[in-house]
Amino acid sequence: MASIAGTSIFVSFRSHSFQQNQAMATITSLKSVSLSSGTKRFPSIRLQPVPLRFRVSCRAKPETVDKVCEIVRKQLALPAESAVTGESKFSALGADSLDTVEIVMGLEEAFGISVEEESAQSIASVQDAADLIEKLVEKTD
Repeated sequence: MASIAGTSIFVSFRSHSFQQNQAMATITSLKSVSLSSGTKRFPSIRLQPVPLRFRVSCRAKPETVDKVCEIVRKQLALPAESAVTGESKFSALGADSLDTVEIVMGLEEAFGISVEEESAQSIASVQDAADLIEKLVEKTD
């Protein structure tokens, strides 16, 4: 059960570690926490403010994805009208392991990069390849 009173938040919960006694947690102004269980009191914990963080996802530029699509289409001899997008899986396009190696070699040549074998094995889609290329190009700059 949780309730808000003024700037304090009171939370009660059941825990096996308290042998199913009801425990109370009080968060005052989000700066400290006090725990109690029946007659037992536990030391207060001070909370430190943490700066907000945001996560940046590595997604390749659309032009990189388009160039990878062209290379994949060429390496697999697919017609120009065939749908190859970032979500396209090499296996769904009919590529076997040899085709995938040739695609990676074509990407290395086109982008002037070198892809390690471990990284090459993790490439399953056009988007995977484009993301890896952007990462490798960024390292060389």
